[in-house]
Amino acid sequence: MAAVAMAGPGGDAGASAAPAPIKTHVHSLPLTGAGASLKTLGARSTDPFSMVGVTWNRAHSQLRGTVEVRTRSAVSGQWTQWLKMGQPDDIPDPAELNHRGVRGGMSPMWAGPSNGIEVRATGARKVTALPAGLRVDLIDPGKATTSGKKGSGMGLAGYAMDVTPTDTTAVTDTPTATDSVVPTDTATATGSTGASDTPTATDSTSPTDTATATDSGSPSTGTSASTSPSASTSPWPSQLPTLSEAYPSCPTSSASPSASASQTPPDPMPAATTSTVEPPTVVTRAGWGADECARDTGYPLYGSSVKVMFVHHTDTTNNYSCSDSPAIVRSLYAAHLSQGWRDLGYNFLVDKCGTIFEGRFGGMALPIVGAQTYGFNTNSMGVAAIGTYTDLSGGDSTASTFTGAAPSTAMMGSIARIAAWKFGMTGVDPGTGTASLTEGASNSSGFTLGTSYDFNVISGHRNGFATDCPGNQLYNALATVRSYAAGPVGSVSVTGMSGGAAKSGTTYYTKGSATVSWTTATPSAVISGFDVLVDGKAVAHASGSARSASISVAAGSHTVQVRATHVRGSTTLSSGVTLVGDTTAPTFPTAPGVQVRTGTVNSTAVPVTVTWKAADNAALSKVVATSPSSATFGPTVTSWATTAKPGTSDLFALKAYDVAGNTAGSSVYRTPNIIQETSTTRTGSWTHKYSTSYLGGYAYSSSSAGASISWTFTGRSVAWIVSRASTSGQAYIYVDGTKVTTVDLKSSTTQYRQAIWTKTWSSSAKHTLKIVVVGTSGRPTVTTDGIATIG
Repeated sequence: MAAVAMAGPGGDAGASAAPAPIKTHVHSLPLTGAGASLKTLGARSTDPFSMVGVTWNRAHSQLRGTVEVRTRSAVSGQWTQWLKMGQPDDIPDPAELNHRGVRGGMSPMWAGPSNGIEVRATGARKVTALPAGLRVDLIDPGKATTSGKKGSGMGLAGYAMDVTPTDTTAVTDTPTATDSVVPTDTATATGSTGASDTPTATDSTSPTDTATATDSGSPSTGTSASTSPSASTSPWPSQLPTLSEAYPSCPTSSASPSASASQTPPDPMPAATTSTVEPPTVVTRAGWGADECARDTGYPLYGSSVKVMFVHHTDTTNNYSCSDSPAIVRSLYAAHLSQGWRDLGYNFLVDKCGTIFEGRFGGMALPIVGAQTYGFNTNSMGVAAIGTYTDLSGGDSTASTFTGAAPSTAMMGSIARIAAWKFGMTGVDPGTGTASLTEGASNSSGFTLGTSYDFNVISGHRNGFATDCPGNQLYNALATVRSYAAGPVGSVSVTGMSGGAAKSGTTYYTKGSATVSWTTATPSAVISGFDVLVDGKAVAHASGSARSASISVAAGSHTVQVRATHVRGSTTLSSGVTLVGDTTAPTFPTAPGVQVRTGTVNSTAVPVTVTWKAADNAALSKVVATSPSSATFGPTVTSWATTAKPGTSDLFALKAYDVAGNTAGSSVYRTPNIIQETSTTRTGSWTHKYSTSYLGGYAYSSSSAGASISWTFTGRSVAWIVSRASTSGQAYIYVDGTKVTTVDLKSSTTQYRQAIWTKTWSSSAKHTLKIVVVGTSGRPTVTTDGIATIG
């Protein structure tokens, strides 16, 4: 079992100090009008705000009609069109709803930075009377100050005692150093709104009514502050906030706690929870800047355990940046407080980027009674998706002013992550589990007070209340959320290897190290981690958000797989991919050889062919020529046509690479030479011809049948160089006294310095090349321009 034992609301154990509270401001303006069915607020400039709420006296009153607002952007100065506010559906249970000063209200609307407002409320059919005390609440979520404490505000979903067990046995007036949520700049927590039927314009940074421990919804036991929690019949749960956290020190507030009988622990004390699933990482209340002096002090009500998770949407715009999410959460907090609720109604909120935010105060690991599904708040939790998730068109698309959106995979994954953790406390399968809750309200449409109803443990708000929430698109995706929460992780595929590994065909090769990459469609939030297996043995571990890991392998062929572990413990294994560890360098079974080839010859370049054969024990990748010029060849190539400078000993160098990256080189020095006609023996009639097109400026030509010209040389390769034209004839070629071939010099175009015929031997030796004019009828001429040899 994974025991959830965490640091206080400021974050995880041992973390840096949490950010300071951020003051929110609520500026309230009355709606007026002579008629009972029409109340308005004319267009006007206002102090800055980002969220709009419209509320009225008496929580049980209903507004039958429509409320529309227009806001002016503080950035562009443009007014929006008229936007219809949503009917309320996230409501506290009667125990909280019936407190003095609690107001009814429309669903709050996120407008973004604004400085102008116009409102009109119209009764149904323009004749139905509107509830009394209508007002608009303009909520400024505030901004973090540079003077506040700095920290990530991130932590795991739980609380632990920030003091030793002996420290918890008494309540002090001075907050300890661990009370990271003590505000330093918040306004006095005074009531800004009463139950009067005549609203007035007010500014507030606090709840609508100053709450005491007895009217705030916290259980009252009559235990004095001097009574230690350890004296209770139940032990103090590790996840329960301390008394100093529940009753923050607010020196300027009339609700500031003192060592008095008002500071009482919960009664009955909620039991500590353990889960088979580790808690998720969340932005804590301190992380999003909650002013703990604004809520009702003390502890909330607790159930026995979380049996059902109701999924909501906030019915606010989807056109928000995830960097705005903390401000949206602060605004919802202020909106709920402005209605007189003890605290934010939701237990958790999740934005479209998958960030989880702590909701109602009281210990995230405990079964806090929220204000989210009227009549079923006890033993349930409410998780709100920030945004609107109605159909894009048709269906329930008209249920909200804002265009719907499909919930992101990240959002669904985080909702599933909360469910997996919470239901790991009770051993319920979040994919198939059901549970019963008893209706606690007498006026919830479609439900009867005291009757037990069955729910999927992951249900939509609409399953427990007459509402369209959480929108068709999110509601229809709850099956996916259940699947994510239950596990296992979906298909995992190895997508490649890098970091020292390379692929040939379907196999990867490495000298030892490799970075394995993989993919899965399952969101990271519900994956506890990945393991890379080599031949069935885990050799590397990575977090659930990772998609690659580095490994090392020994020489030989190996099977690499990736195993994903769901947060609930089930595993998914990928198909195997072959990785060969190879530390053996390639070889050159046939060393580089150089021979002359046919082509055009000039005084600075002789056409040559370099030949070789490279091999590898595993997989040859390429062969690279580095001298006398650069070139790259595939693993099956065994020759290279290039040129070499005559009269110079040239280095012909090659380097072979295998797929794993091992290399080996091989090279040879060879000297190309050009031998012209001055070094020949001639018989018959030959004419000495001059032209800049010839090698050295001259050549020998003959049209006499039987005329011959001979070169004696030492080398391993030779090429005969000629000039060619349409009138050129044929010649016999003799090597070392033996006739080897007949060559026809005829060409449709005139060509000079052409290596027309070649011969190569395995080693260098002395040879004689003899050319004999055939005397071809009509075109007997043969023009020779020398020979090229490789020594």
